[in-house]
Amino acid sequence: MRAYVFTDKSLERYAGRFVWLSIDTENATNAAFLKAHPISVWPTLLILDPKDKVVFRYAGGGTVPQIRKLLDDGERAAQGSHGKADTLLIRADALAGQGKQAEAAKVFEEALAAAPKSWPSAGRAAESLVFALLQSQNSQACAERALALYPRVRGTGSAVNVASTGLSCATDLDPKKSWNRSELVAGLEKATRETLAAADKIAMSADDRSGLYESLVDARDEAKDTTAAHALREQWAAFMEGQAAKAKTPDQRAVYDPHRLTVYLGLKQPEKAIAMLEQSERDLPNDYNPPARLISAYKAAGRFDDALAASDRALKLAYGPRKIGIYRNRASVYAAKGDKESAKKTIEEAIRFAESLPTEQQSANVIASMKKQLDTM
Repeated sequence: MRAYVFTDKSLERYAGRFVWLSIDTENATNAAFLKAHPISVWPTLLILDPKDKVVFRYAGGGTVPQIRKLLDDGERAAQGSHGKADTLLIRADALAGQGKQAEAAKVFEEALAAAPKSWPSAGRAAESLVFALLQSQNSQACAERALALYPRVRGTGSAVNVASTGLSCATDLDPKKSWNRSELVAGLEKATRETLAAADKIAMSADDRSGLYESLVDARDEAKDTTAAHALREQWAAFMEGQAAKAKTPDQRAVYDPHRLTVYLGLKQPEKAIAMLEQSERDLPNDYNPPARLISAYKAAGRFDDALAASDRALKLAYGPRKIGIYRNRASVYAAKGDKESAKKTIEEAIRFAESLPTEQQSANVIASMKKQLDTM
């Protein structure tokens, strides 16, 4: 978003209509903001009124046309002239902004039920409902509602998140507990493929298209269809390489690093990831992301000492909750190397760091997970 969208000159028309603010959620100085407005997806776009109340919330990125529409919708919401469906949508956005995802899902549902067929916010409400169900760990309802809502958003930018998020929820379902899991997976996989095939006709960012590939690959992996999964990965890699080749700056090219890392490791081609990330580290020496990602690439290549050196560099640059992931990845390298004692000490260090963060930046689930991991070491 920062590299491709917010630099677009067409957004200058909004300069006097909004007070712009970018929040670094990793920085402890922003803990008070996070307490008032919990963030669990990056990027998240919030529009606040002068009283600091959320009147509009959208989790995810978008193209320039999508962002213009979101800003226009947010402005109308802030002005206060809306019908029943819009009023309910604003209330649901506020609940989601407070981290009350299960409650938000119910109100998003009410908004969709109250809306006329031509309601312009139907797509965003559908995306937000599916996402709220995902966040509230209700995978069954997430998949069912995504499949039911897909026909309503087919052929629009909202189809991307409805189909791919729904598919992820469906593949997470336990076959022994979900009677209609097979039907949900098949229907949502078809919807995701259909949306990917229409990518050139839908306003869709490269990130969004990458997300569709990832959901489809996960579904084929889960089905143990290695041939189809490999073919999808090759298509995915070719697409991401083409996008990276079009980048005009190192920042723009690095946007695609995490996508390419995932697909290269899936293809068992860590050397491609290493070359890409070493270039990004040279071009962006103050960014912790390239060395942090190199840990996984070096580990996959069996270059454990290089992976540990990369983790040293990443830890010196990183701050906030993102350091926890670096610690855990470092521990996995020690474990792969056979150094169980160093792996254990690294997890202990990660726990101490996690518990030292401001309350608003702490995750009880992450800390509990690391303590459980420590118990098994």
